[in-house]
Amino acid sequence: MIGRISPPVVILLVLLCAAIVPPFVFLSYSSLHYLDASGAFGAFTFEHFAAIFSSRTFGPMLLNSLVYALGSALLALFIGAAQAWLAERTDASFRQILYVASIVSLGIPYVLYIVAWLLFLGKAGPFNASLQYLFGGTTPYINVYSLGGMIFVEGLLWSPLAFLLLSPVFRNSDASFEEAASVCGAGLLSTLRYVTFRMARPALLALGFLVFIKASESFEVPALVGLPGSTRVLTTAIYQKLTLDIPPDVGSASAFGVMLLVVMAILLQIYSRVAAQTHRYQTVTGKGFRPRVVRLGRWRYAAGALIVTIPFIVVVVPLATILWAALLPYYQPFSMKALPLLGVGNFVQVLNSPSFRGAIVNSLVLGAAAATLVTVLSAIAGWCVARRVAGSRLIDTLAALPLVFPAIVLGLAFLEIFVHGGARIYGSLLSLVVVSVVAYMPYGLRYAQLGVIQIHPELEEAAAIAGARQTGTFFRVVLPLLVPALISCWLFVFLLAVRAVSLLLLLVGPDSQIVAVTLFDFWNNGQIGELAALGCVWTAIMTVFSVAFLIVARRYQLPIA
Repeated sequence: MIGRISPPVVILLVLLCAAIVPPFVFLSYSSLHYLDASGAFGAFTFEHFAAIFSSRTFGPMLLNSLVYALGSALLALFIGAAQAWLAERTDASFRQILYVASIVSLGIPYVLYIVAWLLFLGKAGPFNASLQYLFGGTTPYINVYSLGGMIFVEGLLWSPLAFLLLSPVFRNSDASFEEAASVCGAGLLSTLRYVTFRMARPALLALGFLVFIKASESFEVPALVGLPGSTRVLTTAIYQKLTLDIPPDVGSASAFGVMLLVVMAILLQIYSRVAAQTHRYQTVTGKGFRPRVVRLGRWRYAAGALIVTIPFIVVVVPLATILWAALLPYYQPFSMKALPLLGVGNFVQVLNSPSFRGAIVNSLVLGAAAATLVTVLSAIAGWCVARRVAGSRLIDTLAALPLVFPAIVLGLAFLEIFVHGGARIYGSLLSLVVVSVVAYMPYGLRYAQLGVIQIHPELEEAAAIAGARQTGTFFRVVLPLLVPALISCWLFVFLLAVRAVSLLLLLVGPDSQIVAVTLFDFWNNGQIGELAALGCVWTAIMTVFSVAFLIVARRYQLPIA
């Protein structure tokens, strides 16, 4: 079998092994060895794992992680499913607002979105101030720095993507089953409960597991919302081991990382099995079908009001809060007395500062470089996997392995590689590009593979009959037809790369600052005005890329994520 593998496939396999295998090796090795005073590896030990399991904080921390991930998934699923049904299956007013809001949300950096809700729901924020004005009292009614606050922010953060992923499910659902239920006397609520959402159950379960996995490995919300309220989860434990302990406890952080790898592997296996059962619920056949639009009658405008309210809460409120903070010389809650203080001083400072401009340029270069490399590698790997050439299974396995890594764990693994492996690129922009390419390779492979599947093999067979070699066929036949999928892949990876914080937080250096990490540092330093101004500028730039991504994906019927 090895002898039949072509040289290009061998080269691709070597590149994938060189990029993906070392993080596993270094992370596992450091979790099982002491580090001496000089930072070199010492004797073999299980003490790092023993210390974790014997700690009194491990149980509560694990429970917090599970409750946080489950609550976030349920909230995102509830909001996303309600939006998708209203937009695709009813005649409610203002349905297009949901799509516009989802597009805008893709351009908001995670840190900026979280900070906006912290300012809005904080002790001195306008929400608590309004409750105190209405009901009296001087103490805040809501404590956002809690497990409930973490679930609320993370759930809202994922709800636009849940809407985008569930919309095609309701759009392409055959209405004959719902019509049969109506003929049998079932009302709207009964039809929704027993027919519509039952048929969508595989998609709902798969999406729920996806959000659960992403919340389990998330860092931004637990760090910005949970840590100030003393609510710790597994990802923040890794960060604290590396930043608060003196010297940094790399061994314990690596042990936490290995545990998270195991948890992610189990969750991904469950997710794969759930996603594999979707064929049991297929209702769209070759006979043709038409979606059933539910006539809401007098409830149409009430549903329209709900449609307007959800994007207002999910998108408008955080953006308005950030814009308000950006226009003030120092942050204070909304009031008429603060109106004379509004100005563009923070924007002038951001646009005139070489360091801020450098962060923007670095982020754009990082996103473009990572997206380009991932797209190139994915085009070749996707064709190999889709056409099942010799070695394709190994390519598919290697390219999917980074999904097992939570972002902060992958960043930790590469930190150890760069420090202990003799690499001299630590802290450089090149190191950020390398890590980003490894992290987002699975997403690129998915886009390219689906794009190749849409191209019938007979086109390549015709080229071969005409005397074209396989390489020439790929570049002259396959690649031009693959362009829409590759453009969508490039834009999606670009958006992921420039929004990442936890993946690159441990790796940035003085000359490789990027916007997402800069926003994180601004919040920790109390520089709210600069954070808000830089966030507004960056959101405007990213919205352009988000719109382009949605246009390409919807035009060519490509997956959103």
